[in-house]
Amino acid sequence: MKETLFLLADLWMIFAGYFYGWRFIRRYGNYLLGLEWMVVATSGSNFLLWSLLGANSGSVLYDVAYFFDAFSRSVGITLILIMGLMKVTHRYRPSLGVDVGVFAVATVAGLFLRHFHGADLHTDRAAFSVAVYYVVVNLLTAGFLGYFVKRLWTAGAKGPAIWTGLVTAAATAIAITYDFFPLPFDDENRTIFYTAALATWGTQGFVYFRAYRALHDRNANADAKPARATGAIA
Repeated sequence: MKETLFLLADLWMIFAGYFYGWRFIRRYGNYLLGLEWMVVATSGSNFLLWSLLGANSGSVLYDVAYFFDAFSRSVGITLILIMGLMKVTHRYRPSLGVDVGVFAVATVAGLFLRHFHGADLHTDRAAFSVAVYYVVVNLLTAGFLGYFVKRLWTAGAKGPAIWTGLVTAAATAIAITYDFFPLPFDDENRTIFYTAALATWGTQGFVYFRAYRALHDRNANADAKPARATGAIA
């Protein structure tokens, strides 16, 4: 039963990442969020394949999994997420160079930080510092998302605001638990934890897309009002 729930959670994250990532690009031209969502989905696909092939820690898929993990935890679902959402909160329009640059930074971070996964945090100070870094950047991102929730609420999108707040709180709990508080009742593969994490990350992809859409539509309506007023006067 646990394995089935794990697979369903992973499939949900894969679907949400690819489907809503493509919609971010196709509908809104937001490559920051669209590509990051697809990175998350690709990570889930790699994790699924690794699990189905026996979950061998010596497999190259194992190393790839922790590259993607470090990519998103360090820069992807932190800096890239904030920059992408700023398109509807601050009308931010990053240049192509900025898009390419931030993904290059995330790639370098993923390649470097993946080496610290699995180290003993009690004896390895570098690994402990990396784990703290993950929590700190997550909390900073959660702070911005709190502002995002406020913007949604003020815009009258109370449903998306509530769901964004809830899924952000869940993701923050996952981030804090990830390295520092393993569940005592979990198995050696942390199946329960990863099931909760994958389900949460997939739900983030779904909820943040709908919240983004709500603010985008509000901005579009606000931009259209002056044009309609000018037309009426003319």
